[in-house]
Amino acid sequence: MASAYYEFYRGSSIGMALTDSLDELITSGAITPQLAMKVLQQFDKSLADTMVRQVKHKTTLKGHLHTYRLCDDVWTFIVKNPSFKMEANETVGTAKLKIIACKNGDAIDTTGKK
Repeated sequence: MASAYYEFYRGSSIGMALTDSLDELITSGAITPQLAMKVLQQFDKSLADTMVRQVKHKTTLKGHLHTYRLCDDVWTFIVKNPSFKMEANETVGTAKLKIIACKNGDAIDTTGKK
């Protein structure tokens, strides 16, 4: 059985560029739509695995939690005026931040639900 990965990285700049490139390749007849879907599925898997295994830096986030919700094991947080303090004491801020947090596929479900 194939593992399912979240598709929200497709909305990133690199994901959008990949999608646009795949669309051009399909339109020109260079690849099939089925191959394009396999490429996108591999992109989802590779980016998710990379985020888990290679991102090791920590940051502190401060801001006003404007909205939060939980739907289908996916948390969404909207933070107004967030500031990030990096490990090197560098501070970065923005007007608004959207955080999407999902359960890792390797996480153990302690609730007993399936």
